[in-house]
Amino acid sequence: MKTKIDCAVVRKTKIENAENDFRYWQSRPYAERLEALESIRNEYISWKYCNQPGFQRVYSVVKL
Repeated sequence: MKTKIDCAVVRKTKIENAENDFRYWQSRPYAERLEALESIRNEYISWKYCNQPGFQRVYSVVKL
């Protein structure tokens, strides 16, 4: 599931008044944290490599 980030919303605050991100993410369910991590990872991969990397070839192991 790919989540699109809305870049139009911007909030400026002083650093001493900023919310604690760690506390927020610790309060979220485990599944939601993993989903957010996967979304960030996919966004980074598409930015860094301009596509989703995958296997170039498929290999099969045959036991005789």
